[in-house]
Amino acid sequence: MRYRECDPMGVVYHTHFLDYFEAARTEAFRAMGLVYRELETRGVMMPVVEANVRYRRPARYDDRLLIETRLPGDGTPQVRLPTRYRVRRTGDEQTLVEGDVTLCFMDAERRRPVRAPDDVRAIFD
Repeated sequence: MRYRECDPMGVVYHTHFLDYFEAARTEAFRAMGLVYRELETRGVMMPVVEANVRYRRPARYDDRLLIETRLPGDGTPQVRLPTRYRVRRTGDEQTLVEGDVTLCFMDAERRRPVRAPDDVRAIFD
């Protein structure tokens, strides 16, 4: 972890974990062939509508963290897309932080929820 992300005790400040979740989610989507920027150009946004974070152990300055991202295994997303996260130090199995974030597919122009595009749904099938 970078020095600027830590509090005076050398512990990663709690709000940064939501940023880490977002970065991990973006890369997980990209690995699946879902590029968020391409969705935006088609008028589909995916705002966060719910976020929960459970802090188990502190992450500290200079820790190398691994953020595991799990997407729903229980079917194709409709309007909402839940994601789960587990943060641990590289090479260590102890969980430091866990989280759940739910995204909503939204029409960017109308600012209203919409069904996930067919090509996105196909990725999950």
